Amino acid sequence: MFFYMPVQVYAEKDCVRNHAKELCSFGKKALIVTGKSSAAKNGSLDDIRNALDAGGIGNAHFNEVEENPSVETVMRARDIGLKEGCDFVIGIGGGSPMDAAKAIAMMIRQKDADASVLFDSEASPATVPVVLVPTTCGTGSEVTGISVLTRHDLHTKMAIPHKIFAALALVDGKYMKGMPAHIFAETTMDAFAHLTESRINAKASDMSRMCVDAGLRLWLRSKDVLLGKREADETDFLNMLNASTMAGMAIAHTGTSLPHGLSYALTYNTRMPHGKACGYFLPGYLAEASKEDRDYVISTAGFSSVDDLALYYDMTCRKERVEEDILALSVDDLLHNPAKMASAPFAVDERMLRRIAGLS
Repeated sequence: MFFYMPVQVYAEKDCVRNHAKELCSFGKKALIVTGKSSAAKNGSLDDIRNALDAGGIGNAHFNEVEENPSVETVMRARDIGLKEGCDFVIGIGGGSPMDAAKAIAMMIRQKDADASVLFDSEASPATVPVVLVPTTCGTGSEVTGISVLTRHDLHTKMAIPHKIFAALALVDGKYMKGMPAHIFAETTMDAFAHLTESRINAKASDMSRMCVDAGLRLWLRSKDVLLGKREADETDFLNMLNASTMAGMAIAHTGTSLPHGLSYALTYNTRMPHGKACGYFLPGYLAEASKEDRDYVISTAGFSSVDDLALYYDMTCRKERVEEDILALSVDDLLHNPAKMASAPFAVDERMLRRIAGLS
């Protein structure tokens, strides 16, 4: 059994301000990596800049990370970081900016390398330091070594083989105030997918299950908000953000499984948001799991059955009809990913994948 979690995590209100000294300890100039506007709107960008300014640390801002960031975006940001003389990276946002920040940190450190090293398992994984500030409650990227990038050359998404952990994660639920309801639903579905896929996983251990159990119980505390039964407060946002962080700790040890593997081609071909795409396949995955695992996940998350989960997904994530040819691409994509196929704790074949995808 193995448990490794090298990230220093602070989860509290105003943690950027409270731990500004540590934030400023990683270099002399930061490259701040964000999406186009959410970090500016939710106050996280201002908090980071104020902390850096107070500590006399310079910064440059790259705000062009798209949803499902591409290799090309990583390289463009790397070039700006090098031009600006940045010696550490701060990623703010959901999984896309945080995943991108890790890859950018690697490419800044390896300034003479081209993009091919990102997917070269023999290449050096050395990076400049990374600090991550999550502002959605989905990926848990702040505590994983995972960076998933879009490969336009292959028409899919792929995790790079290098494990890049942040040095520091600053987790504050206040940044989720004002988040649109559909984004809250989709990102919390991603966290639920991580918890489910880590529990029902060939690499699951007592340690990873510990994180899953804590994460599911935190997730359940604020499930009523997603069902529209009450308004969210700061405690709900922090519950879901901490659930996401616990889920990240779990998948840092097990990896994700079949729903994530099926989601990549779906996201690439339909632009369906990541958490929503993963959730699309969760009921089918649970239906194939052992009764013990299925009953544990369903009951701990407050569902009565797999059908109840499917109804919850339909209600909160607004299930879309997906063409069968797209679902077939997802199945074919996963059939060519032996590592992801092997992640399930049961035998997997094409017929099973088609059932999970809802294909006849």
